[in-house]
Amino acid sequence: MEPENDNILGSYIVIKAEENGVTIIGMTRGKDTKFHHTEKLDRGEVLIAQFTAVTSAIKIRGKAKIYSAYGEVISGN
Repeated sequence: MEPENDNILGSYIVIKAEENGVTIIGMTRGKDTKFHHTEKLDRGEVLIAQFTAVTSAIKIRGKAKIYSAYGEVISGN
């Protein structure tokens, strides 16, 4: 696999907002973890997010369903 494809083929998660104002925060990889991207979702909206060379973690605030290769998690309960 070519190095530039590593970012494209990273793990994905699907986040479905169960209420208005769900916040999704992408966090950086490396020595110091920092916020690098923020999204707001309203009830019923869906975001497909990917872990990449830049994104090591995704923080979710509010009630949402998160789907991944590992199963389903509900946040904000």
